[in-house]
Amino acid sequence: MKRLSALALALLVSGLPLAHAEQPVDWQAGDWQMKFGLGIVDPTSGNGSLANGALSTDVGSGVSPTITVEYRVTQNFGIELLAALPFSHDVDLNGVEALSTKQLPPTLSAQWHFPTASRLDPFIGIGINFTRFFSIEEKGPLEGTSVDLGDSWGPALHVGVDYAFNDHWSMTGDIRWIGISSDVKVDGVDVGTVDIDPLVYGLAVGYRF
Repeated sequence: MKRLSALALALLVSGLPLAHAEQPVDWQAGDWQMKFGLGIVDPTSGNGSLANGALSTDVGSGVSPTITVEYRVTQNFGIELLAALPFSHDVDLNGVEALSTKQLPPTLSAQWHFPTASRLDPFIGIGINFTRFFSIEEKGPLEGTSVDLGDSWGPALHVGVDYAFNDHWSMTGDIRWIGISSDVKVDGVDVGTVDIDPLVYGLAVGYRF
């Protein structure tokens, strides 16, 4: 999943017209941009262990629609909020499916847009993420137990590029790294921490107003 997502993003960026002769979008302080797209949350390989190392955990990828809103404080500096519909993930313990859960990862970022004198708008960002887990379903070795996944606060890094078709419509490809960890309890007993720390791949269509 991760390789396919990175390839899709690379193809998008490489396929964008090199519009050096076109008039760039004239961003101004006070402008807004809203983007609708699709995100893939792809956790790092190997997510730690539980029960004093007895249970190796592996968190699967999730796909969901996303929405972002960015406000330009200056021509090149913006504040962005990422939201999404719930992402669903399966969790394996020692290679056996033991849990499914949903999560919401709202992320607030400060973004710097590099001037390019073209319709390409590359940017980087840094921010903070809050992830809440819910709709937990115990399966297999955990069936009959009650599992609680703690909420997570962590840093977020962001890199991407916009291509403006005109003064209003654009397309975006981006990648985020988000620090996500969850304390796990089974029947009220703390059994350890799962480190998810995903890469999040996104494709979106944006509208500036």
